[in-house]
Amino acid sequence: MKIAIADDHPLFRAALMQAVNECVSNASIDEADSFEQLTHKIEATPELELVFLDLHMPGNDGFTGLAQLQNNHPDLIVIMVSSDERPEVMRKAINFGAAAFIPKSVDLATIASAINSVLDGETWLPEDIEQQVDDEQAKKNQELAKQLAKLTPQQYNVLALVADGQLNKQIAGILNIKENTVKKHVSAILLQLGVHNRTLAGLAYQQLMLNPPQHDVI
Repeated sequence: MKIAIADDHPLFRAALMQAVNECVSNASIDEADSFEQLTHKIEATPELELVFLDLHMPGNDGFTGLAQLQNNHPDLIVIMVSSDERPEVMRKAINFGAAAFIPKSVDLATIASAINSVLDGETWLPEDIEQQVDDEQAKKNQELAKQLAKLTPQQYNVLALVADGQLNKQIAGILNIKENTVKKHVSAILLQLGVHNRTLAGLAYQQLMLNPPQHDVI
């Protein structure tokens, strides 16, 4: 089984590697210390099956990386890891499509238990955290995750830039495509998300962030 551990803290990567080796026989483990490095490794290793993704690491803001992986690589299983142990953040990870949320404070035995649960096809949260799948906000998060997953990878990139406040002309330059192509992508994004303007589309994307930017979406 090919696995990637994406975390910018070497000590925690080492702890995860130890737990994985206890749970998975003959695991092939790769490491990344930024989200960009992770995406390069995924492209170079299409047979990758499982990714551990740090909630806070260079290139990943909250659940933006999770959503991008689900959009670009829907067959990947993603386990979120973080020192942020707020129950609402853990639940949000599951609602946005993570297979588990592992707090960095837990011991190796708990990490191993989480990994085994995921490999058995289950979702995992710490025992004292209720998933609350019937909560209204949980349903909205699940629906948003499904909508984002249906965008093309290029549409997802455009949406991220819209949420960052970039104009169509700027997006065209960043992605090296025609401005008219950007407009077509924006129209398709609005239709998929069920919103009427780019401001609402950008705000929808910003729900993935733990600390959304303060600027206005243009």
